Amino acid sequence: MTTHSPQSVRPGHDLTVADAMDPCDYQIADSNTVEQANDIFRGADIEYLLVRDHDGRCEGLVTRTGHLPFRARSWYTERTTISATSHQRGPFAWPTMALALAAIAMRTKHLAVWPVVDEDGHILGVLTADRAVGLLTAAPTP
Repeated sequence: MTTHSPQSVRPGHDLTVADAMDPCDYQIADSNTVEQANDIFRGADIEYLLVRDHDGRCEGLVTRTGHLPFRARSWYTERTTISATSHQRGPFAWPTMALALAAIAMRTKHLAVWPVVDEDGHILGVLTADRAVGLLTAAPTP
């Protein structure tokens, strides 16, 4: 899926999630442990990780903030899998979804980041609230 920069958006063009989504470089399997996720958060200095299931489909999203209760290494974080934790789960955004609709859904759900998936549920990227709002406010009105 090709993403477009704000400069490539034509006046009057209806923006979609594909116009605003960013790639997501960091993913983790739902069978990985909380400790492994925390190691990635610390090592890569990132705020979120996309979670994929055993078939490679998007299962959800975990955040650094959501893992604050698990910061201390313990037997619990060493044995608890990501799938057993409370984290953002579907439904997810689609690349063809209207960006304005996605922004409303994100605001309603209080989401800063929303996974974008294809028709089979595989991860294509992420939509951030800041990027969506930025593009919508910068888009010329027809």
